[in-house]
Amino acid sequence: MSNKKKIIGILGILVLIVLNVLIIGRRDTVSGNYELHMTIKADKSQMIQVYYSQSGEVTDAMSQTIQYDQVGEEQELVYSIPDTFAILRLDLGNEPGSFEIDSMYMEYRGQKADIAQMENSKLIEGQQLESLELNDNILKIWTSGNDPFVWLTVSTETLYPVLASHCNKVSWIKNILMLVLLDGMAAFAIVFRKKVFHLPIELFQNRKLILNLAKNDFKTKYAGSYLGIVWAFVQPVVTIVVYWFVFSVGLKAGKASNYPFVLYLVSGIVPWFFFQDALNGGTNALVEYNYLVKKVVFKISILPIVKIISAFFVHVFFVAFALILCTIYGYLPGLATIQILYYSLCTFMLSLGLVYATSAIVVFFRDLTQIINIFLQVGIWLTPIMWDVQMMADYPWLMKIFRLNPMYYIVSGYRDSMLGKIWFWQHFGWTIYFWAVTIVLFGLGSVIFKRLKPHFADVL
Repeated sequence: MSNKKKIIGILGILVLIVLNVLIIGRRDTVSGNYELHMTIKADKSQMIQVYYSQSGEVTDAMSQTIQYDQVGEEQELVYSIPDTFAILRLDLGNEPGSFEIDSMYMEYRGQKADIAQMENSKLIEGQQLESLELNDNILKIWTSGNDPFVWLTVSTETLYPVLASHCNKVSWIKNILMLVLLDGMAAFAIVFRKKVFHLPIELFQNRKLILNLAKNDFKTKYAGSYLGIVWAFVQPVVTIVVYWFVFSVGLKAGKASNYPFVLYLVSGIVPWFFFQDALNGGTNALVEYNYLVKKVVFKISILPIVKIISAFFVHVFFVAFALILCTIYGYLPGLATIQILYYSLCTFMLSLGLVYATSAIVVFFRDLTQIINIFLQVGIWLTPIMWDVQMMADYPWLMKIFRLNPMYYIVSGYRDSMLGKIWFWQHFGWTIYFWAVTIVLFGLGSVIFKRLKPHFADVL
């Protein structure tokens, strides 16, 4: 074994040890949003508004409103409450009425914690309350006036330990699963190292040729047209403008996840354009460069990656465009913005794994190109780019399904880098999941490409 291979092997083992230590030491914290649940029955339709506050001062910006409309019947209302709250104010409509509140509790990742007032109505204070009564854990309230409300003081000293205990149990289960997945993949890579690392080594050895071909591909793509490579930027810009007009002007979309809609849209659609161009271009790489495929001495395995690098040149422009737009709106680049390089690598590797499979299959099954086009048309809507996944908060199982999409991780990562200033390791579980999926796709793509490779020249 050469010294180079020994050094690479030692570095790989060190990285694996570091990742194992990080996973073992990882703990989920009770942070983000709680869910306030209440089952309510009233004698008339009312707007039930919940204010959350740290100090007692409340504003409409720190509140949520849900319409109670099942008059005389029980209706469950669920509110998303930031973990920084200390006091809740429950506004019971804008006209006198009677209310029965049952099963009021806070929930975090499936763990429930009761609110003290549901056990002792004497703790409740408020305004325009005619009378209160607590029977069998059902709180009955009769209100007067047009602005009745009650204060609910939630003790974080009792709430947090209950939620944190469950959070730690879930954290340990996740850590064990991640360790099994990570170490299992590492063991597989060591046992089958010749097959696993054959393609990456071949690409590394031909890196200069790949870069030259990518530059040439980018320059010649629009050769002969008057505007040349300008067309590479015109179509995506027009698409962004159309989406912005439809959603912001036509549908009056103000904000998404508390960000201006135009920034939410652009930060999400920029990585999608890269993925789309890379997948389309990489899929047709062997067909487009069929004259090189027929050459016996040419390393045809480099052709799919050439198309992805060519798409990356355009991606750099749109990342710069997105950052300038964010700066105009007051979201200045910070240290976390450098993560765009990491998420660009994620998009690159995900695309590469897919195109090694699709570029090989399309040689024998040309209809795959049309199938991919349909997949991309549907995929842009299934990936929360023009809408906020929190809109599905009432369907948590559906939110989890959407998050299984690897592009969700990338799109959210770009937004975290440009707008939220959130680091990728704060989504540790999703990061491990994404790379596990990407590595599996790359492995499958490599195997398919290698199996079909001897027949390319004959078919083309």
